[in-house]
Amino acid sequence: MEKKPARVRIVDAAHELMLGIGLARVTTKEIARAAGCSEAALYKYFRSKEELFVTVLGERMPRLGPLLGDLVPGEGDLERNLTEVARQATLFYQQTFPVLASLYAEPRLKRRHDEAMREMGTGPHKPIEGLDAYLRAEQRAGRVRADADTHAAASLLLGACSQRAFAYEAGGEPRSPDDFAASLARTLLGGIS
Repeated sequence: MEKKPARVRIVDAAHELMLGIGLARVTTKEIARAAGCSEAALYKYFRSKEELFVTVLGERMPRLGPLLGDLVPGEGDLERNLTEVARQATLFYQQTFPVLASLYAEPRLKRRHDEAMREMGTGPHKPIEGLDAYLRAEQRAGRVRADADTHAAASLLLGACSQRAFAYEAGGEPRSPDDFAASLARTLLGGIS
């Protein structure tokens, strides 16, 4: 069996370790060891643990960003589009919450992480901005009420998906991601369309 390229092994190891022990607790040394390479090799591909984390988000987690970029205002069924956004967001937050939760236990690490995200031009605000832009375009196309606050609507939809991930363990078995997403999109549209 052929050995995977080093970069792939590093991302695989980072994903597994971040899910298992959280972003705050995992070190680049542990990731390199799990990937079967040196820490120097890891830094050949990634400038920092934060950059590696962003790569894990983009390559190993459900793809929320590309979905938002692929939506074409005025095309397709608006409720179906928002349902798919909610479904992907639910899966994304469900899988990333355990990774990110550990950051909130260490304020210095959280600040460093936030700074790195800003430097890379990414962060948790990006999906809200993307969905807001889509909803504003739908507003111009006449499928969203002219007086609707699209930023608030985007924040409500994605915030509900994030909150579901946060409360998942405490509240027992919630509805399936598909049922949750459909209900959320339908309810949101009741207020903005």
